[in-house]
Amino acid sequence: MGYLNEYIDKRLSPNELMSELTNLVDMYNSVTGRYLYIYVVAMAKHLPGLSMEQDDFYIIRDMLKDNVGTSEIDVYIETPGGNGVTAEEIARFLHSKFDKVNFVISGEAKSAGTILALSGNNIYMTETGSLGPIDAQIHIGRSVVSAYDYMEWINAKMEEANKIGKLNPVDATMVAQITPGEIQLVNHSLEYAKDLVKEWLYSYKFNDWTETATNKTKVTEALKHQRANEIADEFANHSRWRTHGRSLKISDIEAIGLKVNDLDKNKEVADIVYRIQFVCKLLLETTSIYKLFFDANGKIIKNAVAANIQNESVEKPKAVQIELKCEKCGKQHRLYKKLVDDPAIDVDLQSKNFVEMPDADEIICDCNNTIDLKAIKNEIEMAIKK
Repeated sequence: MGYLNEYIDKRLSPNELMSELTNLVDMYNSVTGRYLYIYVVAMAKHLPGLSMEQDDFYIIRDMLKDNVGTSEIDVYIETPGGNGVTAEEIARFLHSKFDKVNFVISGEAKSAGTILALSGNNIYMTETGSLGPIDAQIHIGRSVVSAYDYMEWINAKMEEANKIGKLNPVDATMVAQITPGEIQLVNHSLEYAKDLVKEWLYSYKFNDWTETATNKTKVTEALKHQRANEIADEFANHSRWRTHGRSLKISDIEAIGLKVNDLDKNKEVADIVYRIQFVCKLLLETTSIYKLFFDANGKIIKNAVAANIQNESVEKPKAVQIELKCEKCGKQHRLYKKLVDDPAIDVDLQSKNFVEMPDADEIICDCNNTIDLKAIKNEIEMAIKK
């Protein structure tokens, strides 16, 4: 039986999943002798705020600024990417706080997530883990685009214009809107990502590299710089990877000369990491949580559902009141769920324009938008611990 089926069959509530995650983190710390920090997002949810952003840095710093009792940290990360400046701030903070910073990859750590992972002294990956090409994601008009793909398009249009002396009307209209400053920004964004990786590979990943694996020759500082430059260029080589979303596995990464620690060779640690991956997956997919920061000392969660959940009584809750806003039309839905069999609760709350939550896992708004209640019901369980 797979890990996911195992946890699904157990039918764990969100609170029980959180407890399981706590146990797994404690096990990881005990087995490895290092300190595990988890930073994951709900990759399957299409929501604003999923990408790596400056607020993530503030949360990570706040949770790790005090002494955690070890000089070496492992960061389990799953992210589609985001702000390269945020990746830089997180990396510099971690290295200022810990003697060694390692990254654990069992899901996807793309774009800025890859840039951050390449700042590690060590990268631990499972068979399912993947990095991606490094590339700045920049705002052009109303869209977020790959800086590399954008420059490729511009260069292709320049070549076409030089070759045949003109552009088709559509391309000509689009090119006419591009300013020299915009092109310069795109170029700087591309080089910024590569410069970070070159610096970090030399300073951290290659810090203890003293002998080549094949010839057993002494590693010089010049060789470290050369190899860091070559690897950074390859991670940014989109003509090799073809797409910004390409998943680079252990074999792909080692093929360009970067050593990765294969976690599957250590069955005990790999088992813990896979379990962490699927417990996080269930938490993110069955609740309104879309971003989770977690370690042995606490957790910070970000929720996607704009719902205000209140207990009628703090000590012995008799009912839960939910104020839920439709994301499509903005209508407020006022629902309640009784926790005890008391008809007086119905009379009281219905007089305040609350409607009892249905047994079904969804309601239909007046605008015909379907509002999923499964996440809300799980949130209630977490809120009342029942």
